[in-house]
Amino acid sequence: MMQLFWLLLFLLPSWTFSLPNNVTEDLHWGAYRPGLYFGVRPRLPQSLMTGFMWFGTQNYQSFAKPRHACDQGDGLDSYTWTTFDSRQGGIQVLEDSQNNIVITTEFLKVPGGQYGGSWAARIKGKPIQPAYPSRISAIFYLGLEGLGGVDLITDEEENGIDGPIEFSGSTPGLGDFTMRIVDGDDNQAVTSGLHSEIFADRLGKSHFLGVRVNPGQVWTAKDFILQSILKHAGPISEKYREADSLPDPSFLLQLPDETITASNLFAVQKFFDGEFQFDVIFNSASSHSELDSATIDLGIPVLISSFNERFETRFPTPDSFAVSDYEALKSFSKEITSNLLGGIGYFYGTSIVDKGFAFEWDQEDDYDETETQDGQHGAKFTEPRALLTATPSRSFFPRGFYWDEGFHLLHIGQWDNDLSLEILQDWINLIDENGWVAREQILGEEARSRVPPEFQTQVPTFANPPTLTMAVTAFIERLVAQSDGPSAADLGMDFAMGAEQVPLSGSTGPTGKGEVYLSYNEGLDFLRSIYVPLKRHYDWFRRTQRGQIKQYGRKARSRTEAYRWRGRSETHVLTSGMDDYPRGPPHAGELHLDLISWMGFFTRTMRGIAEFIGKAEDAESFGEIERAIIENIDDLHWSEDAQMYCDVGINLDDESEHVCHKGYLSLFPLMLSLLPPDSSHLLPILDLLHDPDHLWSSYGIRSLSASHPEFGRGENYWKGPIWVQMNYMILSSLYKTYAAVEGPHQEYAKQIYTELRENVVENVFKEYERTGYVWEQYDALTGEGRRSHPFTGWTSLVTLIISEKY
Repeated sequence: MMQLFWLLLFLLPSWTFSLPNNVTEDLHWGAYRPGLYFGVRPRLPQSLMTGFMWFGTQNYQSFAKPRHACDQGDGLDSYTWTTFDSRQGGIQVLEDSQNNIVITTEFLKVPGGQYGGSWAARIKGKPIQPAYPSRISAIFYLGLEGLGGVDLITDEEENGIDGPIEFSGSTPGLGDFTMRIVDGDDNQAVTSGLHSEIFADRLGKSHFLGVRVNPGQVWTAKDFILQSILKHAGPISEKYREADSLPDPSFLLQLPDETITASNLFAVQKFFDGEFQFDVIFNSASSHSELDSATIDLGIPVLISSFNERFETRFPTPDSFAVSDYEALKSFSKEITSNLLGGIGYFYGTSIVDKGFAFEWDQEDDYDETETQDGQHGAKFTEPRALLTATPSRSFFPRGFYWDEGFHLLHIGQWDNDLSLEILQDWINLIDENGWVAREQILGEEARSRVPPEFQTQVPTFANPPTLTMAVTAFIERLVAQSDGPSAADLGMDFAMGAEQVPLSGSTGPTGKGEVYLSYNEGLDFLRSIYVPLKRHYDWFRRTQRGQIKQYGRKARSRTEAYRWRGRSETHVLTSGMDDYPRGPPHAGELHLDLISWMGFFTRTMRGIAEFIGKAEDAESFGEIERAIIENIDDLHWSEDAQMYCDVGINLDDESEHVCHKGYLSLFPLMLSLLPPDSSHLLPILDLLHDPDHLWSSYGIRSLSASHPEFGRGENYWKGPIWVQMNYMILSSLYKTYAAVEGPHQEYAKQIYTELRENVVENVFKEYERTGYVWEQYDALTGEGRRSHPFTGWTSLVTLIISEKY
């Protein structure tokens, strides 16, 4: 447990530090640059940023393939946090067979003082195949944005530095600090070979660079570093142009050992031949402690022990899975959880927003949104904003996504409740005065550098599935389980449609770090603090995404509850999250089943919050809307002919008709537990789900029926591939509602749940063992991992499926 971690730190010799006096101090520093293989920064808009990069020196060609930003094109065999706790630190393993090296980064945080405490990192490597050369150049850099300064205080030498290298600095947000880079005792470099006598004075030493970069450009450190190496090596290499053999790459590809006045970006370069180790130690003057290499020696085993004990409690792995290696399954579950936590990043910067854009079929909307237009047309930069967020994929999507974040927070919240609320609060803070929040948070130039230009601009009438409501609902469930406040049934959030409440797991009260807001009064205060902006967001959805009923003579019990995604194109509905899933032609009169289902869930969540914080009139109003939505899902979207739920479109005769494509879309009323367990529509939906000719597979539920004419065609993003978060939603609804509540199809739901859970877990685990990664999606016919990897955003929900934390 985390209490053990801090207790053991107290027992380590010569350490004196104060424990944090608030809930966030031990979250101040982190590996908050998830788009890099390793990078540490604080949660401050402009401050110190660090990063690590390496390249092989077994040949000159490897210099063209430096490893810095996570990139699928680098071809790493795997990179995974095997242990990670956002309040303590973590351990990451990166396997790079192209350079015959496995690198481990160990990161340890010690809070205390006024500025978030101190931290230490150990970077070490060893050959994958000891019989073959394993030679790399490792570079660690630190850069400062904003006010303050940093200096190299170790004496500079024109041929490099022997021994530790130390920097000192000071900023308003960090106070005074030092950073030391210290070699391990047994490091070796290439010091002999052709022409070695010419370079003897520079071999086996650390080389350095200090440059001044413009504001907002520290994130481009790699470019400055590599250009400096080339500039240094160029004139020297000319001397060997006509020679039969060049010097060893490590003799030439060196930093120039130069700094300039007022440098704000420093880099330290080391060369290794074989196994190596070096430490980076950041000491905050205010923490009154002095970390050193012994901190890592003693602290990392404590971190591992603490993490393992906490994990066993939070996410127990049952021994019922039919896997050949139970311990490997447990390690897999730990690693994908660690990767999710290690993928949390802190971002700050401007966004690009176009307030005047609309597709043709969206231009006839009659809602009053003049306050969002401001007479502006064309893309413009916003004021800078800050965001702490998990990221879907460190290699491909290293930024915040609204659609993904609610799923991320389900997992994070089970591990560390208060961390999930810190992230949720940052997202809530992004809701603007009209109630809109951008579906992609592309904050600053570093984030934009990873996004194609056509996807950078956000539009204030475009929505995304409101998954943050799932995080709020999960928090309320945890709060109810661990306090003496109203029950889930009292709040109408037991999702059993008035039947017997499903028992919620949990202890009888808050027990440790990350659980301050699980005390009733603290949790109540948090819900009160988010209620007004979340309601503004809810009202924005109802105002801007509403659909038409009376215009096409549609019959429904409610004349208001119908919804349509804005921002779709002819072939894609990106705003729905299911980009290329088959839909009808774009039309102002179409209605979208998934969106009305999301609005039903959103309304239920708002009702639960209102009940909890004592807003009785609001709760009654939300209850009426919820009932109207559920009725209209049946009235507008159920097709008797197709025996399924469908979108609604407009045909060539300008008449309303169902647009039915068997797939995830058809399941939304079930996935969000909006369908009563005794509904006559439940059995056809369960049959569709369980039919191998349509959605059922040995690897999970397919996104589109295998019998659909578009199955596996075109872009094939949502036309068959299996998505873990959608399977999680199905499993959650079965577990908490349809398999748990007495009804005519309870046993059938139990059977489907048991089989589907085994299929999903076993396939994702099998592919992880085979490839070293978890994937964005899985092939509908073979179960093989597809597209982005590692994708330890919502694919990490497999840990919750294993431990049945829904």
